[in-house]
Amino acid sequence: MAQALVKFLTQQHVERDGVTQPFFAGCFGIFGHGIVSGIGQALQQYPALRYYQSRNEQAMVHTAVAYAKMKNRLQTLVCTSSIGPGATNMITGAAVATINRLPVLLLPGDIFARRNVAPVLQQLESEHSQDISVNDCFKPVSRYWDRIYRPDQLLTALPEMMRVLTSPAETGAVTLAVPQDAQTEAFDYPVELFQRRVWSIPRNRPDRAAVARAAEWIRQAKRPLIVAGGGVIYSEATEVLKRFVEAHGIPVGETMAGKGSLRYDHPLNLGAIGVTGTRAANRAAKTADLVIGIGTRYSDFTTMSKTAFQDPGVRFVNLNVTSFDASKHQALPLIGDARVTLEELLELLKGYATPAAYRAECEQLHHEWEAEVDRIYAIRHQPLPSQGELIGVVNEMSSPDAVMINAAGSMPGDLHKLWRTRHSKNFHMEYGYSCMGYEIAGGLGIKMADPKRDVYVMVGDGSYLMLGNEIVTSIQENQKLIVVLMDNSGFNSIGGLSRSLGQQGFGTRYVYPKDGQLPGDDAGASVENLPVDLAMNARGLGAHVIECRTRDEFIAALKEAQAQTRTTVIYIRNDRYAGVGGYESWWDVPPAEVSEMDSVRQAREAWVAQRPKERHYL
Repeated sequence: MAQALVKFLTQQHVERDGVTQPFFAGCFGIFGHGIVSGIGQALQQYPALRYYQSRNEQAMVHTAVAYAKMKNRLQTLVCTSSIGPGATNMITGAAVATINRLPVLLLPGDIFARRNVAPVLQQLESEHSQDISVNDCFKPVSRYWDRIYRPDQLLTALPEMMRVLTSPAETGAVTLAVPQDAQTEAFDYPVELFQRRVWSIPRNRPDRAAVARAAEWIRQAKRPLIVAGGGVIYSEATEVLKRFVEAHGIPVGETMAGKGSLRYDHPLNLGAIGVTGTRAANRAAKTADLVIGIGTRYSDFTTMSKTAFQDPGVRFVNLNVTSFDASKHQALPLIGDARVTLEELLELLKGYATPAAYRAECEQLHHEWEAEVDRIYAIRHQPLPSQGELIGVVNEMSSPDAVMINAAGSMPGDLHKLWRTRHSKNFHMEYGYSCMGYEIAGGLGIKMADPKRDVYVMVGDGSYLMLGNEIVTSIQENQKLIVVLMDNSGFNSIGGLSRSLGQQGFGTRYVYPKDGQLPGDDAGASVENLPVDLAMNARGLGAHVIECRTRDEFIAALKEAQAQTRTTVIYIRNDRYAGVGGYESWWDVPPAEVSEMDSVRQAREAWVAQRPKERHYL
């Protein structure tokens, strides 16, 4: 059965716009007793599906997710593990894949289908049912889930698996749990199962009447705004979006997943929108009378917890491959592919343009924001550099073809605002799940997907300590990464949030306890930092490591890293309190309603004042 499964995977291809390619580019796995003699033996027997060794099961799923994102969901990797902790380690990765709508196939081993030797090593027992294992935990984070008790069940499971993985609307993590005995059993599979199969990726078109109505709404709008999400990039619609924007004078705000939909220097690109947005995009959002959402799911960061769009009569036109996302905010839904739908709207909107004054206003907002980025890039903060200026150094010194990756902490917000994207893949941010530890594993997936590009992994000390081990895998596979490791002695993002809630950064610093309690920022300099040497840790994992203290040393380190042939880690400390502004944004995080702390009561008062701005968009 395992041999049949692996052989089937080697024959699956996808096609879009006349271009065909294999769908599965390889398989990551860590062998345990639950798969070593089944899927492990099959991978050994059929090397056409390249096997990759990982150091952590969660990390290998992150690698697959980043690979699929880099390939615009047209190719992915398989991940397999033994039953038990190996399988449950993959659950976080499955959530990342499903929340971000990215295809990944997970093949966790499972307990014996025949049950007679139960309980086996690592088996979760239940007194209420014998039909349960830890793999049932994958159900809520998988778009398709199945357990293959018998070899012949593959015949019905595999087509369903591929239907979901290749669907633009339904894709995400697919989990096939494979009991360790069933994997090794034989069955006379029909030869047709192993014939080359091409799955066509459709460019579905929305209802014609809905498109015509959307065109009417756009023509009626005085202050329309596009919110560009990841669907623009997955659809490869960036060029038609540029034509649409230039023809009609409609400005664009970009989500985390949609950053790169337009080049940063386009005069109608207002940059990041929402909680981590620019002053330009957030001001335009506040007065927009029509919001055109393209490939966005309108997370709370994009909508600023439903406070971003304040025009009393604001309406929404949502272009999305899923009816679920297209219908949000009581929108006029255009359920279809971004590229072909924008092309249809271009035809229907011939001759339409936004008022000249509005276009000039938005272009001025763009130029003012670029000046603000220049200001932050030019900061020379002392004694430690600021995160914003270090981001600027990497942005300006990296190749225009490079890819920057990040996922968690305070960096996503600063990068969303400040990173100047030169192409649609220049900015790779996992922010659907904002998963700490994604960065280095994800960087490996990007490099595997496009080895010719430089990959800059930007990671804070907190996220690095979660999952830095895939440095080893990058070295083993000769996939060079440039890892920029910024050390600010703790969890900086949540520290800033904690301070805004009146809690003084409690529990967010990497320091020794004081008087039996972990101190917050109000303890000042009277704390003792932990004797942790992250640079030494990276050396121990096999990386070339450059330590620096100043901006000038950081510039020299980047030049040296670019000349290296193996994964290089640049280690630098930065000031945890030198942040980038919020630019008229707000995020709903409720402080305690009652508290003995004056600072918390003050934060609650500020929160109460903001709550009435939240909208229902009925």
